Amino acid sequence: MAAPALPTVVLIHGAFADASGWQAVAAGLRERGFPVLAPANPLRGVAADAGYVRDVLSTIEGDVVLVGHSYGGCVITNASTGLPNVRALVYIAAFAPDEGETLLESFALGGGTSELGERLVRRPYPGAPEGDADGYIELASFHRLFCADLDPDLAAFMSVAQRGFALSCLSAPSGVPGWRTIPSWYLVAADDVTIPPEAERFMAKRAGAQTVEIASSHVAMISKPAETVDLIVAAAAG
Repeated sequence: MAAPALPTVVLIHGAFADASGWQAVAAGLRERGFPVLAPANPLRGVAADAGYVRDVLSTIEGDVVLVGHSYGGCVITNASTGLPNVRALVYIAAFAPDEGETLLESFALGGGTSELGERLVRRPYPGAPEGDADGYIELASFHRLFCADLDPDLAAFMSVAQRGFALSCLSAPSGVPGWRTIPSWYLVAADDVTIPPEAERFMAKRAGAQTVEIASSHVAMISKPAETVDLIVAAAAG
C-alpha cells in the first residue's frame, strides 16, 4: 500500500517581516518530503488577512498544517476556524488570541511586558482608514527587539526591509479561534522581547497546545530552524 500523502505545510509570516524568514524551515520541511507554501501575509487587518489565508487554503488539496509566526499566529487562529482540512495549528513565538481579544490585550497576558509599542515608527499608506498607519520598528531598536540572536549584518538588512503592518490590527478583536477544535503546538521563545514569553506561555496553555520552549529571540524560525522544523513535523504526525 502507498504511504498516506503528507499534509501541505502553510507558513504564515508576521508583522515587520516577509515570507523569506521561513527559508531555512521550508528547506528542512521539503527535505522531509513535505509540500510547502509560504504566501505573503497582506498585513492589512485581522479579518482581511485571515480571509486571504482562507482563500489560499481553498486552493490546496488534502490536509494542511498551518503555521504562524508572531502576528501570523493571530491570522491562522482566525483563518482556520471551521476548516476540516486543517490538521494542526503550529504557533512559533506567536499570538493565539481568544474570541474578542485584541493583540494589545494579548501582550499583557501572563504579566509580561514589551516595549515594542514605544519603538514604532508610523508611516501613511494609501487608502488607510482615518487614524490608521503602517507601523515599523525603529531602526536603532530592531536588532535588539526583533532578532537579537541573528548576525548583525542580517539584522541590519532585515531592519531596512521591513514590511509595514497596519497598526489597526493591534486593536481589532479576534474571532472564534481555530485552536478550540484543532490540535495545536506552540514554540515559546524564552528570550523574546517582542512578545513577552509570559504571554506566549499563557496563550499556549490556554490553547491546550503541546509546547516546547527554547532559548531564542522572537525569530525562532530563523535562529533555530531545526527546532522549528521538528515541532512542525511532530504536529503533522499528530
